[in-house]
Amino acid sequence: MKEDPPAVSGVIRKAFVLGAGLGTRLRPLTERRPKPLIPVANRPLIAYAFDHLLGIGVESLIVNTHWRAEAYRSYFPESSYRGATLVFREERPEILETAGGIWNVRDLLGEEPFLVYNGDILCDLPLEPAIRAHFSRGNEVTLILRSHGGPLQVAFDPESGRVADIGGRVDSSAGPRFLFTGIYMVNPGFIRRIPPGEKLGVIPIFCEMIRQGASLGGIVIDDGQWRDLGVRGQYLDAHAALALAGHAPWIDPSARVSPTAKIRGATAIGPRAQVGDHASLCDTILWEGAEIASGTMLNRCIVTDGQLVEGIHSHTDF
Repeated sequence: MKEDPPAVSGVIRKAFVLGAGLGTRLRPLTERRPKPLIPVANRPLIAYAFDHLLGIGVESLIVNTHWRAEAYRSYFPESSYRGATLVFREERPEILETAGGIWNVRDLLGEEPFLVYNGDILCDLPLEPAIRAHFSRGNEVTLILRSHGGPLQVAFDPESGRVADIGGRVDSSAGPRFLFTGIYMVNPGFIRRIPPGEKLGVIPIFCEMIRQGASLGGIVIDDGQWRDLGVRGQYLDAHAALALAGHAPWIDPSARVSPTAKIRGATAIGPRAQVGDHASLCDTILWEGAEIASGTMLNRCIVTDGQLVEGIHSHTDF
């Protein structure tokens, strides 16, 4: 396959944000919302991705949806976000996975480089060095990697700047190994590698690029924070980390909290939530419209949209 010539401009104006996942590891929380819409400090998780991308000059946000696709419109009713174009595209009848999702929005991506960003991560990595590396090295795809923080499955050669293996699929002996953050820069020619209309992830295509000697590059960025919010413990830990920065608790202005209630730790109380007299909440997250009865005591609990909870509970979801 003929690769795109190296680009001379270091500007990425479009981003494809992955919002179609089923969130199976985070069930039952994701039975009510898609995972990218779970509230983090009373904001949809995906909004942090949007802000991160706008901070590097992205002007167009494209999001694929599937599970509870209609929910995205309720949280983002406009076709723009902070001045950037915002487009949702639903995948039906089945989810297309990452490569299939990219192919499905090829008309929106056009003929310019774009950035792919997992919609269920929380991070503030400096992305500018990765964009510069992508263009200066003439890569077709550049993966952002980290040396810690999760499964180390990507073999990367810092000298050549090339990825040598992913998950032992090409060369299990290759090393050293790094974490793949789920963020990567892509030249438009990559779309020609994707079989039209198929349900397919990007990893098999990346592995085939390695076998062909194509320019699948990487860059290690250990600065900043990166979190996968795949399971409930990670979700609660993200709030704890934000609380250490001095931001907690988070109480939406529309929430009604009794003056006799005790709110402690990394607790978030969402829109129109209610907390009764002498209730006690510690490291607990209340979603929109949750109701906590008087005298209730909750520790490291998650109360989803509109649920009523009473009694004493610890490490429980509702």
